[in-house]
Amino acid sequence: MNTSFNDLAVLGAEPALPHRLRLGQHNFPSWERYEAAFRDIFERQYYTNHGPLAQALERRLAERLRVGHAICVTTATIGLALAAQALGVKGKVLVPALSHVQTAQSLAWAGAEPEFCDVCEETGHLTPDSVEPFLRDGVTAMLAVNLWGGAADIPGLQRVAERTGIKLYIDSSQAFACEIGGTPVGGFGRLEVISFHSSHILGAAEGAVICTDDDDLAAHVRNIRSNYGMGRVVPVGKTGNGRLSEAQAAIALMNLDDLPELLARNHRQFEAYRSHLEGIPGLQLVSPTGVSASNHQNVVCRVDAQRFGLSRDVLVSVLAAENVEALGDFGIGEQWRKAAWSGAPLPNAERWCKSMLQLPIGAQLDEGAVERIAARIRLAQRHAADVVRKLGG
Repeated sequence: MNTSFNDLAVLGAEPALPHRLRLGQHNFPSWERYEAAFRDIFERQYYTNHGPLAQALERRLAERLRVGHAICVTTATIGLALAAQALGVKGKVLVPALSHVQTAQSLAWAGAEPEFCDVCEETGHLTPDSVEPFLRDGVTAMLAVNLWGGAADIPGLQRVAERTGIKLYIDSSQAFACEIGGTPVGGFGRLEVISFHSSHILGAAEGAVICTDDDDLAAHVRNIRSNYGMGRVVPVGKTGNGRLSEAQAAIALMNLDDLPELLARNHRQFEAYRSHLEGIPGLQLVSPTGVSASNHQNVVCRVDAQRFGLSRDVLVSVLAAENVEALGDFGIGEQWRKAAWSGAPLPNAERWCKSMLQLPIGAQLDEGAVERIAARIRLAQRHAADVVRKLGG
């Protein structure tokens, strides 16, 4: 194991990894399976428009997620936009300040406005206590977000929604195969949206599913998704073209077949990180909270710059030199943050945005790569003063 700070690539040594490791799951079937599926699509000459593969995927998802309706769409952002439109949300919608910008942007199509609220300091998620100060006049809905293989306090938020009469729906983009109290994510709130982006555990290269047990909401979503109607016809104010292609459905179906293996791999890699990062001063591995079963889709750490000896941003640079992509703040973005934080303070979200770090997990690496990544983090911390002298803090 390296012991000299001169062995860090940021100071000119060879990188710990021979090729760049990206963030994200990036689960793709073998070329042979991929080719067979696409030959079938081309021979059938049915490429989109809610084809047989898309229908099969919706049936399997509804069964696995134990929901009445699983409605597949082209992207999670479109799914969130359709969900807001189907729910008829207006006015202000509570959105956690710690989330991807697409969560807030999805409200624009429905004519609603995000009202950013703070998160729990310990978990980074919404809780009843974190939303309570933001329940002002004009707030009509909550768009909770389930992050990193964990979840918000969904039962608690549901009680808030019932007490106040506001609508609760959920961006569960990162939460496929997670469970809350033994119930699969997908059946909570009025609607849930789960992403099939390649960075997520169930990838379709791109895509998403909208889940609900409400027959009327499902009919609205289906009619908004297709610009000529689909299933039971109901009046809607807007329509679009958000149908999942047969190509996307084919990849999702193959990854659904492989899901037990993918979940087991993620668990092994997450536990390897836990073992190899243990005891590093100022570095905390964030364990999934709010769930009874996790997909371990993301590895998130928090960096205490004073104890670690380096800022989060410097550690990101150190790891980039080692061919390891390590993302810092993935929050709402500077342009949104200025608008969001001009009112009530959001101290917990701000601390998370300044301290959080994501590390690779998924198809591109194994436990050996995890050990090498952790070793370079440990080396950087051990020689933090030397790194600071070379790079700044």
